[in-house]
Amino acid sequence: MKIAQIAPLAERVPPKLYGGTERIVSYLTEELVRQGHEVTLFASGDSITAAELVATSPTALRLDPAVQDPLPHHMIMLEEVRRQAFKFDILHFHVDLLHYPMLAQLEVPALTTLHGRLDLPDLQPFYAYFPDRPLVSISDDQRKPMPPVRWAGTVYHGLPRDILPFTENPDDDYVAFLGRISPEKRPDRAIEIAKRAGVKLKMAAKVDGADRDYWTSVIEPLVRQSPNVEFIGEIGEHEKASFLGNARALVFPIDWPEPFGLVMIEAMACGTPVIAFRNGSVPEIIDHGISGLIVSDIQSAVSAVELVDELPRRDVRGAFERRFTVERMAKDYLSIYERLASGTHSHQAPTNDNVDLQGVA
Repeated sequence: MKIAQIAPLAERVPPKLYGGTERIVSYLTEELVRQGHEVTLFASGDSITAAELVATSPTALRLDPAVQDPLPHHMIMLEEVRRQAFKFDILHFHVDLLHYPMLAQLEVPALTTLHGRLDLPDLQPFYAYFPDRPLVSISDDQRKPMPPVRWAGTVYHGLPRDILPFTENPDDDYVAFLGRISPEKRPDRAIEIAKRAGVKLKMAAKVDGADRDYWTSVIEPLVRQSPNVEFIGEIGEHEKASFLGNARALVFPIDWPEPFGLVMIEAMACGTPVIAFRNGSVPEIIDHGISGLIVSDIQSAVSAVELVDELPRRDVRGAFERRFTVERMAKDYLSIYERLASGTHSHQAPTNDNVDLQGVA
């Protein structure tokens, strides 16, 4: 197939540091190329890909100090997508809702994967206004706040099998927190869990500008007051294998409707079990008692720190290989692409606003 992947410009594809959406776009793009499809990637100019790259910004926007407003750069990219749309069998967007107004002008089927939280009140009237656009969720839980829309399917994220090697015998004794310092990720819970359990906590996380006050007023003081906590900062892809693989467990103490949680399957790929709070996608991703332990409060998480040692790390890796490989992700998306491109399901407005794409899982 001739496939266009349209990525956000905040990070390169794949990202140098933090950037879950761009990372997934990269994995999917490279796997589709490996399988022999003709893929064009619309992304920042510093992206690295085997696909044809169409770059409308020279570098990733987040790390470019000259960029004050990302919106004009995205508008330029979307205009370039519109101009080249005739070349493709399917357009796959990963930019939330910026492209919606132009979709009705296109003759090519288009699919949008929603990577973020959907419970924000401003989103409800928007998606209600555009009920006919084919959408993919990254977990079933992510769909709950949405008005009636046309879901093409749920496609869980997947990773290349060899991107994060299995570590059967960690050479350190700590629990890990990996991600972003923000109130909904609850790094304060991670610190409290480690304190009560009497274990070392290593935190590898970025601090966005929007969360700088939270870091300064809440988390940084907790780190300074906790001799068992080591704050490493933001790490890159090449550092994840050691950081996650040598951890006793990943602590995932979220307090929000997590749409997926890529770090959970990254830990699983290393064989590292996950201690996760029962929110959002967690019950869909973690096989309780196999790839990790699902908890409901801090005390149960403290208990899980001891119990998690009973989970064989080979079984954790096995859960990853059964459910979260890039091959499975690409297969799921190709099934949807083929149905849309075949013309079986029109991309025009449905007669019933709540019609699903029949037969697409």
